[in-house]
Amino acid sequence: MTQRIINRVLSLVCLCCCFQNIMYAQEETGRRAYTLFDNTGKEITYGELIRHLSGYDIVFLGEIHNCPITHWLEFEITRSLYHLHKNKLMLGAEMLESDNQLILDEYMQRKISYDRFEAEARLWDNYSTDYYPVVFFAKEHGIPFIATNIPRRYANSVKNGGLEVLDSLSAEAKKYIAPLPVPFEYNEKESEAAFSLMNMMGGKKTGDNEKLAQAQAVKDATMGWFIARNMKDKFLHINGSYHSDFKSGIIPYLLRYRPGTSVVTVTSVRQESISKLDDENKERADFYICVPEDMVTSY
Repeated sequence: MTQRIINRVLSLVCLCCCFQNIMYAQEETGRRAYTLFDNTGKEITYGELIRHLSGYDIVFLGEIHNCPITHWLEFEITRSLYHLHKNKLMLGAEMLESDNQLILDEYMQRKISYDRFEAEARLWDNYSTDYYPVVFFAKEHGIPFIATNIPRRYANSVKNGGLEVLDSLSAEAKKYIAPLPVPFEYNEKESEAAFSLMNMMGGKKTGDNEKLAQAQAVKDATMGWFIARNMKDKFLHINGSYHSDFKSGIIPYLLRYRPGTSVVTVTSVRQESISKLDDENKERADFYICVPEDMVTSY
């Protein structure tokens, strides 16, 4: 076992200990680490959440990228849906890019080492703490995992030059992007709201608003395309909440490419109090993971 893998194991052990301490603190202080709500604002149990999610073709888990509670629940939801659906379940994530599907497949099939996967797959900086558990669980249980996002170099090109730059790409490059032209209508108000949410979640907004919106659109379209072309029965997709809130972002593209697909959304929100769902968060999703504002972050 390499030192890098040993470090990953130790990080998972520390994460488990952290959550044990959180649960103990909840019992001692009466404070909770999270509350689950449905779309009416009614508090629900974890078991109720899983029963509802299991009835849909695709579950979108909208996360706060630096929230450890969200990532822990993503892992738990993945395990629970796998135990219900078994080999009918597929996974996908914004955090893995479509041109790395071969590398991901080789790692999942144990043809390459974790070290090589980590070195070559352009993983997010918080992969080892926040996404490794879900990917490792998929590998251990033979769950197909789809790298859905557009390669970041092409999204960056759109951010700088607009959607038209995609037309100049080679046929090989276009294999990693949703079919062109990508349908897009600019809505300044909606885009500003999405960028504001992205900034709160640790993202970065730089450059021309309309081109930024076009870059987000080609990400959403590409994720929708790779979900649609790969899913067979049940699919669980992990993404930033702004990619699926209000049934927008990825979802209209997915339904364009795969009409009739039943979709359910979960979003993550931070609130000062998690005893009830704040009015400002209502109507964003079908279900909510509500976390205290003072919850620690992973970066």
